[in-house]
Amino acid sequence: MTSVSICQTVRTPPPESSAPKDKIRPRFCHPDDKSGRSPTRGRAARPGRPDADRRARHGGELVAALNLPAAASEPVCVRTRSAALGLLLALLCVPLAPPAPASAHAVLVATAPARDAVISAPPSEVVVTFSEPIAPVAGRVQVLGPDGKKVHTGEPVVRGATMRIPVRVPDRPLGTYLVSYRVISADSHPVAGSFTYSAGAPSASPPRADDGTDRRPAGALVPAAKYVGYLGLVLAVGPTLLAAGLWPRRRPRRPAAVTAYAGLCLVVAATAATWVGQAADMVGAPVDALTPGDLEAVADSDVGPVLAARVALAGVAAGLLPAVLSGRAGRWRAASLVLVAVAGLATWPLAGHPVASPLPPVSITAAVVHLAAMSVWVGGLFGVLVFLLRGTHERVLARILPAWSRWATLAVGWLVATGVGQAAIELGRPEALVGTTYGRLLLGKAGLLAAVLAVAAGQRRMVRRKVAAGRRGRVAVAAAVEVAATAVVLALTAVLVQTPPGRTAGTEAARVAREGVAQTLTCELYSLQFDIYPVKVGAPNSLHAYVYTPQGVALPVAEWTVSLALPAAGIEPVPVRVETPEPNHGSAEIRFPVPGRWTLRFTVRTSDIDQATVTTVVPVR
Repeated sequence: MTSVSICQTVRTPPPESSAPKDKIRPRFCHPDDKSGRSPTRGRAARPGRPDADRRARHGGELVAALNLPAAASEPVCVRTRSAALGLLLALLCVPLAPPAPASAHAVLVATAPARDAVISAPPSEVVVTFSEPIAPVAGRVQVLGPDGKKVHTGEPVVRGATMRIPVRVPDRPLGTYLVSYRVISADSHPVAGSFTYSAGAPSASPPRADDGTDRRPAGALVPAAKYVGYLGLVLAVGPTLLAAGLWPRRRPRRPAAVTAYAGLCLVVAATAATWVGQAADMVGAPVDALTPGDLEAVADSDVGPVLAARVALAGVAAGLLPAVLSGRAGRWRAASLVLVAVAGLATWPLAGHPVASPLPPVSITAAVVHLAAMSVWVGGLFGVLVFLLRGTHERVLARILPAWSRWATLAVGWLVATGVGQAAIELGRPEALVGTTYGRLLLGKAGLLAAVLAVAAGQRRMVRRKVAAGRRGRVAVAAAVEVAATAVVLALTAVLVQTPPGRTAGTEAARVAREGVAQTLTCELYSLQFDIYPVKVGAPNSLHAYVYTPQGVALPVAEWTVSLALPAAGIEPVPVRVETPEPNHGSAEIRFPVPGRWTLRFTVRTSDIDQATVTTVVPVR
């Protein structure tokens, strides 16, 4: 969203009468409310809720569509039967429940580097300090370098009212940097703003803030890399396990070795592709526009060391494989390969959803077991289908298939158990199973897996009846169906791990619904923060505005003048009635009759002679 801020400072003569034009209504409390606050304080009432200060609606006129005058009645705090009893209760309550201080509205009070400052070299972090504790909105705090690419690394670190944003040094370090933020203050109001600083000298064309849309510059690269990585695990684990425990002595082991090494190569290639995709998502640039510095930035993130460890572990596994594949590995070497494999499998959940789940240790452990069970089952099935069903004597095959069937049954049991546990954690609530994209993908994966398990159950019955070795053609067809279906399951899994979990869908929906529009407008006289939600056509929209001095101190307002206009539709400025629940706080309820880019103008008079106007554009869809 592009906004334009116009500041006009006007000196006006003192009014003839010192009486304020808009009187502030006396505040009343509910008998059970000891905070001393007004029941209508803060945000305006949401539509559909009863409210004692419900405004009457006037129809037919555009002005009436934009402004809803308030009713004049409010509830009385305490109803007493006698004045003496009321006075006694008041005297008793005063020392017990003093009025609580009002919750402040967060305002930017300091930045490091300072706003519009020119420094000699780019800093390693940006520090933003507010007047009260805040919580950043996920994905809405960013720092753009002079080339327009994101230079922040990782999520901002918040401690109370201070937010620290780690940044890297870009390839073009000299120029103007843009810091944009959107946070939630302690009183639940969203606060958004931006500022710039320069390293060396200001840029001729400073970077522009992101529009906040959820864009993935890497596209399908990361899900495709995940899929290739899963295939690599299948090819590396399954044939290795068969060669170590079930391989016929007279059969050459070279095919199994080649397949295992090919699997490790796929894992390394997929990790490299994930690194590139992560860099594209971090800096917000397409893959073909990445620079070496962008790729190096991944190493400073939380994901970079995990991906590097995966490649290193793949190299260690390649060194241990020859002895294991040949069947000459000792106990310690085999145990070492198992430990390396488990550590390598752990790098997948450490770079995905489990690390951010409500129970990280449980989720990570379940994910490791899930991946191991999948690799053993599908990889072993692939090895049996491609290498052992052909050319193996029937009597030898009759001994191999029952042993493999027991391994597969154990792997499938762990696969299902850990999958159900992971689904319960990541979904969070039952309705997310059908109400979220994550849940629907999970249902598709579960349905396809159930069909595969039905085919596997038929295979298991033939093995238990000891007829599978004599019907290798039928066994091969069923195994081919299982392998093909599990390949589709792996593709769904690759998409699933890149989809926001169902447990976050409700939070994201609530966050988006309450976001609305929030901006900070500044001029020489004051800084004005405002937010409008939900910014919908025809619905009541609440407007809250707060005025502060340039130093961040609350600035009382003597008079508010707010208007809305839609020049593209020929709608002239229409005044908006503003209430003043606090000296520096103005609130109103407005309606947008048609969509468009509405011009919102604030004229704020802070004294008898000081007045300034700021203007911005609010897109309404």
